[in-house]
Order: sequence, then structure tokens, then C-alpha cells
Amino acid sequence: MAFASRAGRIVAALAVAGAALVGAPGSAPAREANASAAAACDADQGYWLTALDGGVFAYGRARFLGSTADQKLNAPVVAIAPTVTGNGYWLASLDGGIFAFGDAPFRGSAGGTKLNKPIFNMARTPTGDGYWLVASDGGVFSFGDARFYGSAATLPLESPIISIVATPTSKGYWLVAEDGGVFAYGDAVFRGSTGGQTLNAPIVAAMTNPTGDGYWLVAADGGVFAFNVPFFGSAGSVPLELPMIAAAPSRTGSGYRLAALDGGVFAYGDAQFCGSTGDIQLELPVIGMATA
Repeated sequence: MAFASRAGRIVAALAVAGAALVGAPGSAPAREANASAAAACDADQGYWLTALDGGVFAYGRARFLGSTADQKLNAPVVAIAPTVTGNGYWLASLDGGIFAFGDAPFRGSAGGTKLNKPIFNMARTPTGDGYWLVASDGGVFSFGDARFYGSAATLPLESPIISIVATPTSKGYWLVAEDGGVFAYGDAVFRGSTGGQTLNAPIVAAMTNPTGDGYWLVAADGGVFAFNVPFFGSAGSVPLELPMIAAAPSRTGSGYRLAALDGGVFAYGDAQFCGSTGDIQLELPVIGMATA
């Protein structure tokens, strides 16, 4: 299997979809399927998946609170971030647009800003009253109570930045590149990287635990690289139908879930499987995941 990068997957989807990023037929069936899937989960387990059109799929304790699937977007959705309560979420688009649902407050966006490179991911502050957006060149944009601690925009990067992960104090963050390079800012501590390794597949996601002791990097082939955090397992040896594209830690940090482009979900540690879109025909691929 050829493991396309996160950047390559977004570009490919745009080529297929064109400018008309309008709702996927699979959205409603996925939400209906949630009723039966939730029975397999404990009351404190749940998560959302989001597709490039902003379709949102809720499982377990996660509730569907709205989406952009029925809107014509200027750019595809590339990330989802949960609120502190788990009763809301933000969607971020490639052009820096922000869409807030449930109890997620809108604190601004980069939608009207001329960007040097597209937005690839977002992270909320621990208070839930702000968020950061990160562009593929490492540029960082802060909103609400999120503070700017630095960026990689002026660095000669070997690979594009694909993720931003906030520390629990809200006083720092890590930027993670597609080759597994890690850049620490503020009170974020560098714990290692795969930047100097030859990977079987590019890094597509990153996450930390509630204490911020370290971080996990997730590759498109399902490989998980743990730095100063426990390793709970990976899908590196699993024959995947489609590559991984997103990941999210459990609420306790004692587990995590990986999500593939078709919405297949793989759970490890204390993270439970509550359902997926793996058996649903999606118009556009899944691009993000968040824990409720």
C-alpha cells in the first residue's frame, strides 16, 4: 500500500471534489448507527470523526451538534478539536476558517487572512476559551486566551508541519512535521522525534496525555511512536484497507484511538471502540478525530 502524506491526501481530495465541498450521503446513516454502537461503550467513552466536507460522525457519549456537510465551503475541513466539557467542538478549514458547534466559543479565525501556506491542524487551550491554528509551513495563529510562543515559519523545514499539540498548562505547544520532526515552544519539552529516522510511512497525527509528560506520533501505516509516554499498541502490522489519518487520546491518557481515511477506528489501552464509518460509503474521506 502506498502511504500518501496528509498533505497529499488533502490535495487529492480537492482534485476529486473540486470547489463544491457539499455534504456526504453517509452522514445521516453514521449518526443513526451511533445508537447501537454506543451500547458497547462505557458512559465516559466517545469520540467524533470529521470528513473533509465537515461531516461529523458521533459515537459513544459524543453527541452530534452540527456540521458543515450541508454548506458550500471555500476550503475543506482539516481538523476537529473538542471543548473541555465534551459538549462541543470546533472544525477548522484549510483556509483558516473556524466553525463552532455546541458549547464551543468562536474566538476568531484566519479565514480572512492571506496565508503563506494552508492551515493543517488546530489545538484548543486547556480552558477551552481559545485555540491555535498551525499552517504547513509552521506558522502559528492564536485566538482567544491562546498565546503565541513561537513558530517554525522561518525554519528551513524538511517536511511540512501536520499537527500542533498544546501542553496542559496552555503555556506552550509542540509542532510536529510529516517526517516526525518535533519543535517545542513555551513550556513544551522536547522528548525526542523520528526526524532522523527512515519511516515506512509519513507521520499524520500527534497527541499528548493530560499531564503533558510526552507525546505520541502516529504514522499513516498505523505505527505509533511513544516519547516519554506509555506505548499501548499500534496498527503497524495490521493490513489496513486505507491509511491512518488522525488520532486522539482517551480522556485519561491511558489509551488512544487511531482513525483511518475510511473512518475505521482502532482502539488501544483504556480507549474503547464505540463505532466507525469503516463500512459506510463516504463521499469524502475522514480527516480528523476528537475525544468527547
